[in-house]
Amino acid sequence: MLDSIREHGLPCAPASDEDLATIRCPAPSVQEIVAKDPLPPPAVLTFEQPAYLGSAPVSVDRYFDPAIFAAEIEKIWKKTWQWVCREDHIPEPGDFYTYEVAHLSYVVVRQQDMSVKGFVNSCLHRSTKFKKGEGIGAGNDLRCPYHGWTWNNDGTLKSVPCAWDFSHLDPAKTNLPEVRVGHWGGFIFINPAQDGPSLDEFLAPLPDHFKDWAIADRYVSVHVAKELPCNWKTAQEAFLESYHVLETHPQLLKGVGDANVQYDCHSDHVTRFYAASGINSPHLARPLTEQELLSTMILGDKDSRGDSLTVGEGETARTVMARHLRKVMGEQYQTDLSTVSDSEMIDTIEYHVFPNMVLFPGLSLPMVYRFRPIGSDPNRTLFEILFLRPKPANGEAPEPPEPYHVAEMESYASAPGFDAAMGAVYDQDTDNLRSQQDGFRASATGVQHLGNYQESRIRHFQMVVDKYLAAEG
Repeated sequence: MLDSIREHGLPCAPASDEDLATIRCPAPSVQEIVAKDPLPPPAVLTFEQPAYLGSAPVSVDRYFDPAIFAAEIEKIWKKTWQWVCREDHIPEPGDFYTYEVAHLSYVVVRQQDMSVKGFVNSCLHRSTKFKKGEGIGAGNDLRCPYHGWTWNNDGTLKSVPCAWDFSHLDPAKTNLPEVRVGHWGGFIFINPAQDGPSLDEFLAPLPDHFKDWAIADRYVSVHVAKELPCNWKTAQEAFLESYHVLETHPQLLKGVGDANVQYDCHSDHVTRFYAASGINSPHLARPLTEQELLSTMILGDKDSRGDSLTVGEGETARTVMARHLRKVMGEQYQTDLSTVSDSEMIDTIEYHVFPNMVLFPGLSLPMVYRFRPIGSDPNRTLFEILFLRPKPANGEAPEPPEPYHVAEMESYASAPGFDAAMGAVYDQDTDNLRSQQDGFRASATGVQHLGNYQESRIRHFQMVVDKYLAAEG
């Protein structure tokens, strides 16, 4: 009876917490689907780790209240690990990358011994930024453009114009303030706080999950940035659930599971979303045949949709598309994909790393997302999408491109290398985010109600935010 009521879109009678923790879409689960693949997924994709975290309403003022936003800067952005760039962005000694989040600014610099140091991007004389705006560059030192105070790339003071007028300063005690630097998966991270967990501790269990996905052996092929009219939390929560697909992205219902997506909460800082492709949405009134599924799969690369492929006897759309992509992508990126599972080739596997990183280890959707507050406005967010492609077997890869900035009212499809169908999906999300941010302020109740399973990662995310805000210091 419960399944019947749920499938007809009617609310269920209140249930116990024990019951609420177990309710799922009655369609086949992701685990049931991928278990039938000829090339089954690796062990890391064969288990579930759901979390029922209660059903209490969640306040909406956290998305626009200036006081809450200010507390987040102090207690989250100044105290957590966050990725700055890829190792390939600063390959040589003297290369630097400037990273900005809210009103904060940092610069990481490759040292002569190939290590990396990170500093606050602010001169100790009169606080002028060494580097204006975000991006890459190279130099022998860090020189203030205002008065010319100069530090070596290792943060030690190099020279001060008219040093006779600053005899009250001890050069040995005038090093640039450092931030912690960490490395994982080809990414360079910083943490402005000097205490707290190491990067490995913070990321756990992500490094273990990714140990066979060689994320470090990929290069940035596309980098798109867009300023969104919403809070930094609003923006990334849109990508933590698939519940919105039915209404927002109806074109995706043919070929992608949505209501039967798997949601996992692995730790305070790491959660997962796992959606099967090449299957019918549970919402479709008339399920497509395997051949129809194959011809309508949207994979972001128009040359690899399999329009001319045929599903053989005993095969599925998943099997055929995965086999096709192994061949096409293997040739394109000059790498052997023969042992990569069907799931890794075509499914949407998405990890969220607190506070603002989203990683897709799969090969057909090889994205990384980053969300950051802009300046001191809680209603503006910078959203970045990077495509990470496998490096050729010889290890040679092109240099990372400069980020292409898409105007707020412009389609993502205008960005070079961006598939039009994929761009349309992100455009639909942007329209939602604008309306949602406005709706938060217009709310009559001041709260939102989350699904117990499909939106469990959002509740988990907000609970971790609250945990940081409640911490002393």
